[in-house]
Amino acid sequence: MPMDYFVWVVRSDRRTVVVDTGFGRAEGIRRGRTLLAPVEAGLAALGVAPAAVDDVVLTHLHYDHAGGLALFPHARFHLQEQELQFAVGVHMTDSSRGSAYVADEVAEVVRLVHAGRVRFPGADDELFPGLSLHAVGGHTGGTQVVRVTTARGPLVLASDAAHFSANIEQRRVFAVTHEPERLLEAYATRLPGLVDDPADIIPGHDPLVLARHPAAGAGLEGHIARLSGVPLVVDAPVLSCVGENDTG
Repeated sequence: MPMDYFVWVVRSDRRTVVVDTGFGRAEGIRRGRTLLAPVEAGLAALGVAPAAVDDVVLTHLHYDHAGGLALFPHARFHLQEQELQFAVGVHMTDSSRGSAYVADEVAEVVRLVHAGRVRFPGADDELFPGLSLHAVGGHTGGTQVVRVTTARGPLVLASDAAHFSANIEQRRVFAVTHEPERLLEAYATRLPGLVDDPADIIPGHDPLVLARHPAAGAGLEGHIARLSGVPLVVDAPVLSCVGENDTG
């Protein structure tokens, strides 16, 4: 199936939070991925300066979600402790689990921990009013999803807990999965319990995301979508996505 790669901006009148950091051109080339839209370009299109971002949520540490840490020199990173343990533990000796990680990027996260720039949230953790983090695991040892309250209701950025809407609808997990049974449980109860409408579970790699939601602005069609669909209410974030499109 074709895959898109997303970085998310959660923005209100009080703060801007970035969810995941994508991957760079060099790593894309190494893995046979064509980077059509660099993260920094997408952020610039939304008026977001990476150096001004204070908080970045890492849903997990795979190369396509944690490959741009250096773009955010002043940010605090929010990561499940279990994910970091998974990324440096025995499971990395299994290529089916470890191949999606980049050792230098994992090592950089460790350096950020020692620099006091990583926060480890709880399993259900309110980061800010209207934005909470929820550990689901399954895809990796410590995958987390992000629940965002918008003016039209709650959305869940599922990241790789669901690559495609079809994973949830058909109860079929993606091939790269650490604990399939845990993901199936998430599809049945955990993820639907976080939203009012299952359609508001936003998959992490589905090209349908860009087809189902309006562009964030003129000239951004097929590149950056707005998920909230309506204007802001008090401290309720508006979301846009920065798509790193890959047709491979």
